[in-house]
Amino acid sequence: MGSMPPVRTALFEQHIESGANIVDFHGFELPIWYTSIQEEHLATRNSAGLFDVSHMGFFRFHGSGVLSWLQSVGTQEFLNFASGRCGYTHFLDPKGNIIDDMIFGVKEDNEVLGVPNASMVETMFEWLSSLLPSDGSIALEDLSSKTSILALQGPNSAKIIHDTLGGKNAVGRFRCQEIAENDLGITGWIQGTGYTGESGVEIFVPNEHAPKLWSALLEIGSEEGIVPVGLGARDTLRLEMGYLLSGQDFLWPGLGETPDFGLPEDFLARDTVETAVPFGLSMDHDFIGRDRLASSLEGNERWHALLCQERGPSPRPGHSVLDGPTEDAQLIGYVTSGAPSPSMGGTGIAMAYVTGMVVGDDVWIQASRRRRVRAKIVRPPFKR
Repeated sequence: MGSMPPVRTALFEQHIESGANIVDFHGFELPIWYTSIQEEHLATRNSAGLFDVSHMGFFRFHGSGVLSWLQSVGTQEFLNFASGRCGYTHFLDPKGNIIDDMIFGVKEDNEVLGVPNASMVETMFEWLSSLLPSDGSIALEDLSSKTSILALQGPNSAKIIHDTLGGKNAVGRFRCQEIAENDLGITGWIQGTGYTGESGVEIFVPNEHAPKLWSALLEIGSEEGIVPVGLGARDTLRLEMGYLLSGQDFLWPGLGETPDFGLPEDFLARDTVETAVPFGLSMDHDFIGRDRLASSLEGNERWHALLCQERGPSPRPGHSVLDGPTEDAQLIGYVTSGAPSPSMGGTGIAMAYVTGMVVGDDVWIQASRRRRVRAKIVRPPFKR
């Protein structure tokens, strides 16, 4: 955002009224927490949490053959998705580096809605626009500034949606639709997606509808234990599931940026195979960057989940990962995401790119100058 002041979402006043601790996040003023990260994390796991994620982008792709075109530029096989279904994809540059990942929803055969990451909206719009067919058959619209996004997550979310917006809007996991007529007069788009691993929805509404919907969800959901949740718990919730975070677990080198936590140059320039994402990739079609993935399949460096086996300083981004506890141990990678897990009583969990290791192996995280913590490579999610 340069020297421009941070942007306030349409829900800024609601956050202030709820006592939010506001921070500048990628140029947006957003709550980091309201009560505490741990309380909000556990409330989402056990009942329901409501997030303002309006800093995320919102794109509309439309035109004849849009699914075929997206399939040619993304790692996902878009033609396998019928109307009313959501999916996940990476967009790669010609060298195979991940530019961004994106959740998308297929509205019709000729219309797809996508959600780029907050810091990548402008970059992704420029990249995808440069790839559009020259005949104008497909168009891309950026609806981000006009749209507020509310994420309702947790085991009680379906009942809260039913009671607030009616049963016709209680969509299933990875299903999507236009918001059906409801007593609140809310319009927009709803999909059964989220970033927590819990059941829930993301709701895309015109900015002017956001305060009414936010207040209604909190009021009607109060008996179901709903709480407003900030960015802090959003991060620990996604980490427990082993979900990638753009800019932290991968970083497109085309941005010319360096991570804040002292990793080697271009360490985060990663492809889809290296991130070990078990969904969102089909090698059965041609797409930009595919050649690198074919060669990466033969490599042995992967993004792994690390579960600490002993007490000690919590793993943090930039911590070294070694193959043993002794002075002659070999450096095999670095942590990209790490924190104590609220759902597991504060046990340290991390994600790291490491070489030559598989699930079940022990590794050692250099958690401080003097302390090396033993961890086991496990299969995510940490919290099941």
